[in-house]
Amino acid sequence: MDGAGLSQRERAILAGIEEQLRTDALLDRRLRTMRPGLPFTEAPGLLRGRLLTLGTGLGGAMTAVLLVMAASSSSPALIWAFAATWVLTLSGLSLLLCRWSRRLAAGHLGTDRPDGDAQD
Repeated sequence: MDGAGLSQRERAILAGIEEQLRTDALLDRRLRTMRPGLPFTEAPGLLRGRLLTLGTGLGGAMTAVLLVMAASSSSPALIWAFAATWVLTLSGLSLLLCRWSRRLAAGHLGTDRPDGDAQD
């Protein structure tokens, strides 16, 4: 541009576009919470969002291994270790189920979160 301003018609069109964009609640929330940051700061957020899933999967694998070991040896320590990992795995599964149902109710199941709880 040569420094010339927008015409009245162009300002009206731009105001109409801005008004339509303001009605999109998800876009408005994302723009309000957007913060300038360093490059590659998104990766830790993605990992944090997947940490519960990863931990629950590892807990499930550990629970299966401990179940086999406890059943074959009948050691009280292994039985208690199995019980503890089983409870933690079930807790992780219930949290994942709650997160999934919230996304389903909000209609954002196919999109990647974050909402910081990713976004949960």
